Amino acid sequence: MDKKQVIDLKSQAASLDPLINIGKSGVTESVIEEIRKQLKDRKLVKIRVLRNADESEDLKGTAQELAETCSAELIDVRGKTIVLYRR
Repeated sequence: MDKKQVIDLKSQAASLDPLINIGKSGVTESVIEEIRKQLKDRKLVKIRVLRNADESEDLKGTAQELAETCSAELIDVRGKTIVLYRR
């Protein structure tokens, strides 16, 4: 994916509301299934990591693992928000 596409996807994601929230249970199998379902329905998915989630993990590393697990492209990690794009 080239830089221009990534910039375009980031601008599209800015207007989206988060569809999935990751809470204190962290990334569970049900969260992964929901992300896959949302990616199937939409091309771009915004995920919010709530404040009560486990903060001991690196968010960028977690986002990259999520992208690989869900066969998606990691577009952006900003604060506690992750944006994934369907491959």
